Amino acid sequence: MDEKQEIQSLRRELEQANYEYYVLDNPSMSDYDFDHKLRRLEELEHAHPELIVPDSPTQRVGGKVADGFREVIHRVPLESLQDVFSAEELKEFDQRVRDALDADVEYDVEPKVDGLSVALEYENGIFVRGATRGDGRIGEDVTENLKTIPSIPLRLPEALPSLIVRGEVFMPKRSFERLNEEQELKGEKLFANPRNAAAGSLRQLDPKVAAARRLDIRVFNIQAASGREFQTHTETLEYLGQQRFKVIPHYTCKTIAEAAERIREMGEGRDAYSFDIDGAVVKVNSLSERNVLGSTAKFPRWAAAFKYPPEQKCSKVMDIVVQVGRTGVLTPKAVVEPVRLAGTTVTNATLHNQDFISEKDIRIGDTVLIQKAGEIIPEIVSVQKELRPADSTPYRLPDHCPVCGAPVVRDEDGAHIRCTGAECPAQRLRHLTHFASRDAMDIEGMGPAVVEALVSAGLVTGPGDLYHLDVESVAKLEHMGKKSAENLISAIETSKGNDLSKLLFAFGIRQVGQKAAKVLAARFGSLDALMSAAEEELTAVPDIGAITARSLIEWFRSPQSSHLIETLRAAGVNLQSKEAPAGDQLVGKTFVLTGSLAQFTRDEAGAKIEALGGKVSGSVSKKTSYVVAGEAAGSKLRKARELGVPVLTEGEFLALIAKE
Repeated sequence: MDEKQEIQSLRRELEQANYEYYVLDNPSMSDYDFDHKLRRLEELEHAHPELIVPDSPTQRVGGKVADGFREVIHRVPLESLQDVFSAEELKEFDQRVRDALDADVEYDVEPKVDGLSVALEYENGIFVRGATRGDGRIGEDVTENLKTIPSIPLRLPEALPSLIVRGEVFMPKRSFERLNEEQELKGEKLFANPRNAAAGSLRQLDPKVAAARRLDIRVFNIQAASGREFQTHTETLEYLGQQRFKVIPHYTCKTIAEAAERIREMGEGRDAYSFDIDGAVVKVNSLSERNVLGSTAKFPRWAAAFKYPPEQKCSKVMDIVVQVGRTGVLTPKAVVEPVRLAGTTVTNATLHNQDFISEKDIRIGDTVLIQKAGEIIPEIVSVQKELRPADSTPYRLPDHCPVCGAPVVRDEDGAHIRCTGAECPAQRLRHLTHFASRDAMDIEGMGPAVVEALVSAGLVTGPGDLYHLDVESVAKLEHMGKKSAENLISAIETSKGNDLSKLLFAFGIRQVGQKAAKVLAARFGSLDALMSAAEEELTAVPDIGAITARSLIEWFRSPQSSHLIETLRAAGVNLQSKEAPAGDQLVGKTFVLTGSLAQFTRDEAGAKIEALGGKVSGSVSKKTSYVVAGEAAGSKLRKARELGVPVLTEGEFLALIAKE
């Protein structure tokens, strides 16, 4: 077999394996074999770039980051649906349809996926473009991101001249849970729900980010097809299944009463779906009858979306327990008497935070009304205060962490209450992941998965333990091996020599970001000097305000922090600043850097400014002292000229700092 034939053979094998795994949920090829064959295909295509085609399995994750999304005018508008909220309104919809057709009607009923609607365009059987719904008439071109969804076929068995398919992209419930766990570990904002997460993922400019989000799709309509004719909607869905699409589950119903029964069954069984649903869609099955019915200015007359009301039931609050998340946030949870709600038995309800509890005045012993927010998370809607026990008292969250006993503080800019413990077990994964991150101690190869493996194996309980790991123990971890273990131990050893500024940032002290850590390290020179500094000494440092100063003092006073520092000191971690402060000649001056500099990067230029006591800002205002403009300077340079802010070339900037 020559290499061209091998390429074609590998593509066929991988396409079939993808279809069986992601569409049929019946894999026939192991992950190892799939990865091995995919790598071989990549090698062959790299050697023969002239043989690369857009529908190759290697092209699912594009390497190019887009500058933005182009507009797409939909050839067939992606209409929205008229909502109905009751059995009566559903019957009224049916009556309008039968009156217009003067005949009985057959319907198709489908779950309404709570995701993001897209149109997929195929030419001669090849996927050429995909776009979001947008306003129904104009959407955004998200082709490269859609290619990363394995259940979207890049080549169809039948090569129609043109085919446009509509579907709903969603994030499976399991993927959503994993994503939020990863977000929490990184200390980043959690997604509110799977729909929010799917929409954000599909609009990532970097396809590799979208690929990592594990999106899926269900198709539910043929918008246009040339070279094929269909009589019914059911027939189109059967055809889409034959073309290897993941098709929406659907039911054909002879009457609206039968459709209503299917809608009820879907509502009761919504938890069984891998995707969230917020209703059911009822469609006239006959395509010729749809043409007769037509559309209004807003909706098709041949379809309606039945929206499920949130089911509510009463229960009793038996207790309120407090959980500590990986980022240290204390989250209260109501333990309630078991109650059946939206298909599952509910025993707990989220209380969000102290403000939520106080606003609704929720107490232990209260009878409360519960519903599932977004059909997912049980929450308390209201309190039946007339049934409240006479001896009940208002509930307050504890002032110390229930896990480690450290004091808790309330975020200045929010309602969250957070544990301040430097070695809190509940935050172990988060602390370690942040400690090892690139901007902190920069331990290469120690991402969230490795951190979790080290903690699960009992090898690490805090940052100090990292410096006592050995190759043999680490090599025994799953997916590690001796070489990877040696590299990790080497990276940990190298991190001992980092500047104090990186260690300060690695501590994760509230209000102390990278910039503050650099300024503090340069000004005080050593961790011991910083630890002994009074509040007025700290606030005298540029950009260090009273809130940051108090956070530092409180953190250093904690027994957990003292223990962490001593373990790192004993391990030989550097506690000194390698850069002595150059002076305070630029104190009070604010710089904005724009364009490309030839002598150094913007970060390096910013470090020089901060070392001289100056401040670096990301935006130009009347308070800006200088704008340093490199090659291809843009809007910031224009803004500086408009405001009359002095502009320095790179040469003038170098002369200024040399003079200072």
